[in-house]
Amino acid sequence: MQYRRLGKAGIEVSAIALGSWLTYGTVTDQAVGEQCVRAAFDAGINHFDCANAYGSEPHAAERFLGQALSSFPRSEYVLTTKAFWPVGPKPNQKGLSRKHLFHEVETSLKALGTDYVDIFYCHRADPFTEIDETLRAIDDLVRQGKVLYGGISEWQPAQIAEALTVEARLGLHRLRASQPAYNLLNRYIEAAVLPMCDANGIGLVVFSPLAQGLLTGKYRQGQSVPAGSRWGESRVNGSMARLMSDANLNRVEQLLDLATTLGMSLSQLALAWILRQPAIASALIGASRPEQIHENIKAVDIRLDPATLNQIDTILA
Repeated sequence: MQYRRLGKAGIEVSAIALGSWLTYGTVTDQAVGEQCVRAAFDAGINHFDCANAYGSEPHAAERFLGQALSSFPRSEYVLTTKAFWPVGPKPNQKGLSRKHLFHEVETSLKALGTDYVDIFYCHRADPFTEIDETLRAIDDLVRQGKVLYGGISEWQPAQIAEALTVEARLGLHRLRASQPAYNLLNRYIEAAVLPMCDANGIGLVVFSPLAQGLLTGKYRQGQSVPAGSRWGESRVNGSMARLMSDANLNRVEQLLDLATTLGMSLSQLALAWILRQPAIASALIGASRPEQIHENIKAVDIRLDPATLNQIDTILA
């Protein structure tokens, strides 16, 4: 496994991280999920990601992950969670207010069975809460030792810039992690988010590196969606539906041909392409079977030459 510094933070995280979105605390059997976590840990993955909204109900994925990690030394892995999305129908059960963040961190720690999380993300920006309030709350949680590093997820450049200004003005602990979507079919962060985070010591931990399964080669142009797959089930979300376009399916066919020529799987090509960026600390994968982890971690040893990168750009254009 390869380990990378999380921006200018003192910790190092595995280049491949294991996420919980759409997998744990939902359809994946507890025993099989625990096998995946064990396989990841044994393979050198030390970075495990979760959120209060993941799972069949609030904190369900956190309870799963806490149980799955309970036999491992806490000092040997980096554990994350998030808050923003509604966890109930009441007025203060959503957003980034001080009240909600303090309550959710306490609830998440109980669910995860730990005294602290290494990274706590603001799962989205909150237009209804002043950023000063949010960042002061994160700073207080860091000072209390319940959170080691603050992070953001899918914040846009103007929001990141405002956060940097506020934390400098108030003398707060700096945000050290950003978790945006990034993959071969979604490159929006390259324009501003990636360089802004890199310049300010914020490590990037990207989610959906395989475009929710589209970049695995499982879904092919002109073929039926495999039975039992994520795309074939009712839990397909809006972003997944937008990905399944004729243009993207055509790109996938060309990328699959390229990967085959290079002697690797499409998922390995997609992950190696992401990890070519030194500002990216980790790529978050999901896994419902241990074999998926064993295949995907091989990407950390792949170096794509300039000619291959040019071929990829041509395909994506």
